[in-house]
Amino acid sequence: MVEDSPGIDDERLVEAAVPMVELTRITRRYGSVAPVEALRSVDLEVRTGEWVAIVGASGSGKSTLLNIVGCLDRQTSGTYRLAGVDVSTLNDRQRAGMRSHYLAFIFQSFHLMAHRSVLENVTLAEVYGRRPRTGRQGRAHAALSAVGLEGRTDFLPTRLSGGERQRVAIARALISGPKLLLCDEPTGNLDSATTQGILELLGGLHDKGLTIIMITHDITVADRAERRLRIADGKIAGDG
Repeated sequence: MVEDSPGIDDERLVEAAVPMVELTRITRRYGSVAPVEALRSVDLEVRTGEWVAIVGASGSGKSTLLNIVGCLDRQTSGTYRLAGVDVSTLNDRQRAGMRSHYLAFIFQSFHLMAHRSVLENVTLAEVYGRRPRTGRQGRAHAALSAVGLEGRTDFLPTRLSGGERQRVAIARALISGPKLLLCDEPTGNLDSATTQGILELLGGLHDKGLTIIMITHDITVADRAERRLRIADGKIAGDG
């Protein structure tokens, strides 16, 4: 159960086939004078265990959409349900609880601390998430092993390749046991060969039941997902 949030039963999520994400007529408007609509009445349902890629050019609204799904931003209007919970009814502390319990993020720029070892970068996710200290290093080792970096635990990020750094970022995301992984251009800084390795890793996580939403401008990357959607001018325009 999420701290300070309405009761959530993970078994109910599976048994009742509750969608992981339900967006209904979501609009995000910025500014009051000559407002800009980054999202325009977006409807989206992502089923539990699904891998969805959302393709769009810069400025299409895909990052705004991901921020709302990730509880980092609030919609101007519409309804967002995460695992059956109406997120718009939650206060900031409850939303943080939802993020901690359900969500993890992978970004294009890795966001690793250069002066911390690989192992420390992964364990810091548990520190910030206020998770129990007991077993923390064991969980970090297991997460790094899952991404093939068990031999790099003492390395600094500056000694790693781009692909290895992204694997560290994925391990950091996995240590919390998320139900939904949100990927913001996860291969944007990688060459084509390294990109394939990261996509294989994401595919393996999806095969184990992890729900994934990935935004990208690269159709080749999006093709690896189970379902591909296109966003343009703040609207989901259908299959990409």
